[in-house]
Formats: sequence, C-alpha cells, structure tokens
Amino acid sequence: MTQGRRDSLPAMALLILACPLLAPATVLAHNPAGVAGGFASGFMHPLTGIDHILAMVAVGIWGAQLGAPAIWALPVAFPLVMAVGGALGVRGVFLPGVEIGISASALLLGFVIFRETKLPLYVAALIVGFFAVFHGYAHGTELPHAANPLAYGVGFVIATGLLHMSGVALGLIHRWPRGARTLRIAGAGISLAGLFLLVHHFA
Repeated sequence: MTQGRRDSLPAMALLILACPLLAPATVLAHNPAGVAGGFASGFMHPLTGIDHILAMVAVGIWGAQLGAPAIWALPVAFPLVMAVGGALGVRGVFLPGVEIGISASALLLGFVIFRETKLPLYVAALIVGFFAVFHGYAHGTELPHAANPLAYGVGFVIATGLLHMSGVALGLIHRWPRGARTLRIAGAGISLAGLFLLVHHFA
C-alpha cells in the first residue's frame, strides 16, 4: 500500500462516520413505530444509532489491532451472525436485554481496544458474534415494517459493512506508536460512551 493511500484511510473513515450527521433527526435506529421501508431507511438504520455505530466501528478497529486473519474475520463474522439475530427479530422470537446487550457491546469492545487485548481468533469471534445477535435482532424487529424488506435488508447490511471498513481503516494507524496511543484513547472513549448508554437504560 502506498504512503498516499495509507494517509487517506483515516480521512475516508471519518467521512463514513460523518454520514449520520447528514441524516434527518427524526430517523432513529430504535424508533418503536418502525422505519419507512426501502433501501434508504435500511441503510440509515445502523447509521443513526450511536450504540450501533460505536460497536460496529470498534469491531473493525479491534480486528486491525489483532492483525491477520482477525482484520477480515471479525468484520465478516459480525454481519453473518447479525443475520441470525435479524431472523430471530423478524420471527418475533423473544430475546431479553437487547438494548442492554447493544450498549454492553460498545463498553466491552471499547475496553479491549483500550487494553489492546490479544485473544485467540475463535475467542474474539465468539465475543463479536455474541453481541452481533443483539444488533441483528434490533434491525430485524424493524424489518417487517419496511415497505420493501429485501431492499431494507440490503441497505442495513451495506451500512454495517461500511462501518466495519471505517473501523479497519482507522485501526491501521496502530502500526505507528502515536497511532497506537490514539486508538487506545478512542477505545477508552467508546467504552465510556457504552457505559453511559448502559447506565441510561437502568436510569
């Protein structure tokens, strides 16, 4: 990878992360009334929930910290397992503590980034997959309300992939000492945000 391409990765990631700022304020990730269907609403669904954004970006960052093969395995494992959670949500299967699980995912994933935790790939994949069920379930409960369920599903899968890619792009700066410190700070911020959201659910 050339120096110019490496330097452009953080900027690309920040551009992806800025997408939610362009969304209408009325489009919420967990709107109980459901979202108006179609690709656009499916695409915006994960981009307008801060808990979703933090966790999905964190998956990419942690994968980059762990290196190959985790750098691609974790971002692949998450949407695959998320699809299972989505199917549970579509079928109306009861799953307790969904919002708590989503917030807890940001808390824990941010913490492992902060600590630069090195785990075997299968353990990291199990952790990511466990939380992906909750994220997928939250998406799945909205899917029946979409005007076009297929387009909605494609939209939120693509958005999830972009969030993972942005996390991987940001995570590549860990190769440099200053970049590694920056990621640890970012991980602490993600973890604290997850803690705040988790406490909010019990308030």
